Amino acid sequence: MRVPDLDLDLLRGFVTVAERGGFTAAGTALGLTQSAISLKVKRLEDILGQRVLDRGGRGVALTREGETLLAYARRMLALNDEAVRRMIAPPVEGRLRLGVADHFIPRNLAPVLASFTRTYPQVRLEVEVGRSHELRGAMADGALDLVLGKRRDGETEGRPIFTETIVWVAAPDWAAPSDRPLPIAMLPQGCMFRDRALAALARAGMAFEVVFTSTSLPGVAAAAQAGFAATVLGRAGLPPGLVVLPDLPVCGTAEMCLFGDADGRSALVEPLIGFIRDSLDAAPA
Repeated sequence: MRVPDLDLDLLRGFVTVAERGGFTAAGTALGLTQSAISLKVKRLEDILGQRVLDRGGRGVALTREGETLLAYARRMLALNDEAVRRMIAPPVEGRLRLGVADHFIPRNLAPVLASFTRTYPQVRLEVEVGRSHELRGAMADGALDLVLGKRRDGETEGRPIFTETIVWVAAPDWAAPSDRPLPIAMLPQGCMFRDRALAALARAGMAFEVVFTSTSLPGVAAAAQAGFAATVLGRAGLPPGLVVLPDLPVCGTAEMCLFGDADGRSALVEPLIGFIRDSLDAAPA
């Protein structure tokens, strides 16, 4: 029996439907009509002889076969995109000392850097992870070339890269205590997420106590994952073992920006920005 070849275009349509939650949203993302996306998925199902999506009245959902295919499809598309970039990318070389705010670390950074360095092997990328304001201080001292970090309210410096929602999170089985103030885990003073969270609680008139403070985001996330407290994180970098708490005060959004001499290093910076944006577009909501 001859094994049929899977069309990457059909796989991209399927993956986009799965990640965007519907045919209309997928069509918008790919610049196609809803019917065109639906046809791609139907052709894919015909090739496989399996239904990969359940089309119900309340939207679409992956079938068991679709869940299996999704993992393979993402790997195939990632390899295709990496190969194409490597073949068509102009020669890029040099040294780039990059600071990255730790809010971007949990889900996104490692795959982005790995893919970037495979595509541009002549780039010597040196990365330092930390808090935004500390990294920007290091850049001002000449220790870093660029910083991917948060822009504070009212600030105009920096090149916007993406905006993410700040959400309250906790362990899946965590419940806010009814007999004492809300226990929260936070980064130290000076963190914009901390300032936003405390201000939101104050506006809502909610009593709280900071029961855990860590200088690192993984430390704060670990306290929440253990069920010790709730905390605030960016939705784009939400690590495993945490769920969004819908009933706490809204903390708004955070703008992630690129700080530094981006124009002077555009040959290095533009490809990296592209990888970052692609990773966010591909990340499950």
